[in-house]
Amino acid sequence: MPLAAISRLAVFALCAAFASVAAAESYPSKPIRIIVTGTPGGPPDLLARWLAERLGPALGGAIVVENRPGAGGNVAMQAAARGAPDGHTLVVAGQGPFALNPHLYANPGYDPVGDFAPITQIERGALLLAVNPQLPVHSVAELMALANKKPGALNYGSPGTGTPPHLAGELFSRSADLKVVHVPYAGPSAAMLDLIAGRLTFTFGTVNVQLPQVNAGKIRALAVTSPARLEALPEIPTVAESGLPGFEYIGWLGIAAPAGTPMPILERLQREIAAILRTEEARKYFASHGREAVASTPLAFGAFIRAEHAKWGQVIRESNIKAE
Repeated sequence: MPLAAISRLAVFALCAAFASVAAAESYPSKPIRIIVTGTPGGPPDLLARWLAERLGPALGGAIVVENRPGAGGNVAMQAAARGAPDGHTLVVAGQGPFALNPHLYANPGYDPVGDFAPITQIERGALLLAVNPQLPVHSVAELMALANKKPGALNYGSPGTGTPPHLAGELFSRSADLKVVHVPYAGPSAAMLDLIAGRLTFTFGTVNVQLPQVNAGKIRALAVTSPARLEALPEIPTVAESGLPGFEYIGWLGIAAPAGTPMPILERLQREIAAILRTEEARKYFASHGREAVASTPLAFGAFIRAEHAKWGQVIRESNIKAE
């Protein structure tokens, strides 16, 4: 390559670097919107609003949470991918949109790796396995024994095909070699109502959704899907210790920006979010929901997304699961 061409490239790269740093120094220059993959009141929404209340003052700007439910999170991810790569559009999403949907939908409308710039994982946590209290089982071992005694007679509900609670149930039935029926719903509320009414045998759900019904005596908690007992629920055993050694299912949420967002902006967002997540307030908040705060680097979060994408792709293919 001629020397003059090399010089022009060097100048261009230097100018781009200066522009990127300048953009970061003036950031944010307008309100930031955090797009959420679910309806108000769901886990991603609650997390996004909790984070926005603390991140706005740290950045010195306003943050607006925008709910974009639909197609298992695809609608929100498409909107976020089309956002300007300037740090003013972010998305809070989890395992479903980042790792499951690309394998469940023929065309989800976005690339979970190529269309996004990871910022940080935010949290992770177990699901709670619960049954209708009229069911004559009080442990995971008893539930598996009943399922083996009545193949195909037991069922479990989820917020929809391909959602994390569905995948947890699929992993559970595969690990224990059980024949149970999956019943998909349009959301967690409908599944919960049918579990309470006895039309469902069991569900896997987030702690903040299931626990109030457990405390009210409307459903019975059997176990959590984490490798160790939860700080908030020390009396509830893990699935692994109560009948299915080695079983583990951990859900997670993280935050990302559109691909092409300048690295200095991503790094500043990561620093501010990580500082929030490392506080005692955050530890208590997440623990109360059966979750754990996680602060990772953009590089580490990107590697994590790719690993989850590959892991669950194999499970979905082997189970022949398709979005409905």
